[in-house]
Amino acid sequence: MEMRRELAAARRRWGPLTIYQKFEDVVVLVLTTLMAVVIVLALWHLVAKVVFGGVLTSGLDPTDHSVFQALFGMFFTVIIALEFKKSLLVLAERRDSVVQVRTVVLIALLAALRKLILLEPAATDAAHLFGLAALILALGAVFWLVRGQDERQAQRRVPGADPVPSSA
Repeated sequence: MEMRRELAAARRRWGPLTIYQKFEDVVVLVLTTLMAVVIVLALWHLVAKVVFGGVLTSGLDPTDHSVFQALFGMFFTVIIALEFKKSLLVLAERRDSVVQVRTVVLIALLAALRKLILLEPAATDAAHLFGLAALILALGAVFWLVRGQDERQAQRRVPGADPVPSSA
Protein backbone atom coordinates (compact mmCIF):
# COMPACT_ATOMS: atom_id res chain seq x y z
CA MET A 1 0.00 0.00 0.00
CA GLU A 2 2.81 2.42 0.88
CA MET A 3 4.54 1.74 -2.45
CA ARG A 4 1.37 2.67 -4.37
CA ARG A 5 1.13 6.00 -2.57
CA GLU A 6 4.77 6.74 -3.28
CA LEU A 7 4.35 5.90 -6.98
CA ALA A 8 1.21 8.05 -7.19
CA ALA A 9 3.04 10.94 -5.52
CA ALA A 10 5.95 10.52 -7.93
CA ARG A 11 3.53 10.63 -10.90
CA ARG A 12 1.95 13.82 -9.54
CA ARG A 13 5.38 15.46 -9.16
CA TRP A 14 6.47 14.30 -12.63
CA GLY A 15 3.43 15.77 -14.44
CA PRO A 16 4.07 19.52 -14.12
CA LEU A 17 7.79 19.26 -14.92
CA THR A 18 9.15 20.70 -18.13
CA ILE A 19 10.73 18.43 -20.72
CA TYR A 20 14.19 19.53 -19.60
CA GLN A 21 13.39 18.85 -15.94
CA LYS A 22 12.17 15.39 -16.91
CA PHE A 23 15.41 14.88 -18.85
CA GLU A 24 17.38 15.96 -15.74
CA ASP A 25 15.43 13.50 -13.61
CA VAL A 26 16.19 10.64 -15.98
CA VAL A 27 19.89 11.57 -16.08
CA VAL A 28 20.04 11.78 -12.27
CA LEU A 29 18.25 8.42 -11.99
CA VAL A 30 20.73 6.76 -14.37
CA LEU A 31 23.73 8.36 -12.62
CA THR A 32 22.39 7.36 -9.21
CA THR A 33 21.91 3.78 -10.36
CA LEU A 34 25.40 3.61 -11.86
CA MET A 35 26.91 5.18 -8.72
CA ALA A 36 25.11 2.61 -6.57
CA VAL A 37 26.64 -0.16 -8.69
CA VAL A 38 30.10 1.42 -8.34
CA ILE A 39 29.67 1.72 -4.57
CA VAL A 40 28.58 -1.91 -4.23
CA LEU A 41 31.52 -3.08 -6.36
CA ALA A 42 34.01 -0.93 -4.45
CA LEU A 43 32.63 -2.13 -1.14
CA TRP A 44 32.73 -5.76 -2.30
CA HIS A 45 36.34 -5.32 -3.42
CA LEU A 46 37.25 -3.77 -0.06
CA VAL A 47 35.52 -6.54 1.91
CA ALA A 48 37.13 -9.23 -0.25
CA LYS A 49 40.56 -7.64 0.16
CA VAL A 50 40.24 -7.41 3.95
CA VAL A 51 38.50 -10.74 4.59
CA PHE A 52 40.04 -13.00 1.98
CA GLY A 53 43.38 -11.26 1.64
CA GLY A 54 44.00 -10.69 5.30
CA VAL A 55 41.87 -12.48 7.81
CA LEU A 56 41.55 -15.87 6.14
CA THR A 57 45.05 -16.11 4.66
CA SER A 58 46.88 -13.93 7.21
CA GLY A 59 48.46 -12.17 4.23
CA LEU A 60 47.28 -8.72 5.23
CA ASP A 61 49.69 -6.99 7.56
CA PRO A 62 48.05 -3.74 8.73
CA THR A 63 51.35 -2.57 10.19
CA ASP A 64 52.89 -2.52 6.71
CA HIS A 65 52.46 1.09 5.57
CA SER A 66 51.78 0.18 1.93
CA VAL A 67 48.95 -2.16 2.97
CA PHE A 68 47.62 0.50 5.33
CA GLN A 69 47.73 3.09 2.52
CA ALA A 70 45.97 0.78 0.09
CA LEU A 71 43.19 -0.02 2.58
CA PHE A 72 42.66 3.63 3.48
CA GLY A 73 42.62 4.49 -0.21
CA MET A 74 39.84 1.96 -0.76
CA PHE A 75 37.91 3.31 2.25
CA PHE A 76 38.19 6.84 0.88
CA THR A 77 37.05 5.67 -2.55
CA VAL A 78 33.84 4.28 -1.05
CA ILE A 79 33.31 7.44 1.04
CA ILE A 80 33.82 9.68 -2.00
CA ALA A 81 31.37 7.60 -4.03
CA LEU A 82 28.79 7.76 -1.22
CA GLU A 83 29.12 11.54 -0.98
CA PHE A 84 28.76 11.85 -4.75
CA LYS A 85 25.66 9.66 -4.69
CA LYS A 86 24.22 11.78 -1.87
CA SER A 87 24.65 14.91 -4.00
CA LEU A 88 22.77 13.17 -6.82
CA LEU A 89 19.94 12.23 -4.46
CA VAL A 90 19.60 15.88 -3.41
CA LEU A 91 19.12 16.72 -7.09
CA ALA A 92 16.63 13.90 -7.53
CA GLU A 93 14.48 15.13 -4.64
CA ARG A 94 14.38 18.58 -6.29
CA ARG A 95 15.36 20.29 -3.06
CA ASP A 96 17.88 22.27 -5.08
CA SER A 97 18.12 22.84 -8.80
CA VAL A 98 21.92 22.76 -8.85
CA VAL A 99 24.59 20.74 -7.13
CA GLN A 100 25.65 22.44 -3.93
CA VAL A 101 29.09 24.08 -4.03
CA ARG A 102 29.77 22.77 -0.53
CA THR A 103 29.19 19.18 -1.66
CA VAL A 104 31.46 19.54 -4.69
CA VAL A 105 34.19 21.09 -2.54
CA LEU A 106 33.80 18.32 0.03
CA ILE A 107 34.16 15.64 -2.66
CA ALA A 108 37.26 17.41 -4.05
CA LEU A 109 38.70 17.71 -0.54
CA LEU A 110 38.12 14.01 0.10
CA ALA A 111 39.79 13.14 -3.22
CA ALA A 112 42.80 15.35 -2.38
CA LEU A 113 43.10 13.77 1.06
CA ARG A 114 42.91 10.32 -0.52
CA LYS A 115 45.73 11.31 -2.86
CA LEU A 116 47.76 12.58 0.11
CA ILE A 117 47.30 9.31 1.98
CA LEU A 118 48.32 7.25 -1.05
CA LEU A 119 51.43 9.33 -1.78
CA GLU A 120 54.81 7.86 -1.05
CA PRO A 121 56.60 10.88 0.50
CA ALA A 122 60.10 9.61 -0.27
CA ALA A 123 59.24 9.14 -3.95
CA THR A 124 57.39 12.45 -4.36
CA ASP A 125 59.11 15.74 -5.11
CA ALA A 126 58.63 18.78 -2.89
CA ALA A 127 56.77 20.79 -5.54
CA HIS A 128 54.13 18.06 -5.81
CA LEU A 129 53.69 17.99 -2.02
CA PHE A 130 53.47 21.79 -1.80
CA GLY A 131 50.94 21.85 -4.64
CA LEU A 132 48.80 19.24 -2.91
CA ALA A 133 49.07 21.14 0.39
CA ALA A 134 48.03 24.38 -1.35
CA LEU A 135 45.08 22.57 -2.96
CA ILE A 136 43.92 21.19 0.38
CA LEU A 137 44.25 24.60 2.07
CA ALA A 138 42.36 26.32 -0.76
CA LEU A 139 39.57 23.74 -0.71
CA GLY A 140 39.40 24.00 3.08
CA ALA A 141 39.09 27.78 2.82
CA VAL A 142 36.32 27.53 0.22
CA PHE A 143 34.52 24.93 2.34
CA TRP A 144 34.76 27.28 5.33
CA LEU A 145 33.38 30.17 3.26
CA VAL A 146 30.33 28.22 2.06
CA ARG A 147 29.78 26.27 5.29
CA GLY A 148 26.47 28.00 6.10
CA GLN A 149 25.00 27.63 2.62
CA ASP A 150 22.30 25.16 3.67
CA GLU A 151 21.23 27.22 6.68
CA ARG A 152 21.03 30.42 4.62
CA GLN A 153 18.93 28.72 1.95
CA ALA A 154 16.61 27.23 4.57
CA GLN A 155 16.16 30.70 6.09
CA ARG A 156 15.27 32.16 2.67
CA ARG A 157 12.55 29.51 2.29
CA VAL A 158 11.00 30.36 5.67
CA PRO A 159 9.89 34.02 5.65
CA GLY A 160 10.23 35.85 8.96
CA ALA A 161 12.53 33.25 10.53
CA ASP A 162 15.55 34.42 12.46
CA PRO A 163 18.89 33.62 10.79
CA VAL A 164 20.67 30.64 12.29
CA PRO A 165 24.30 31.41 13.15
CA SER A 166 26.67 28.93 11.54
CA SER A 167 28.87 27.05 14.00
CA ALA A 168 30.76 24.79 11.60
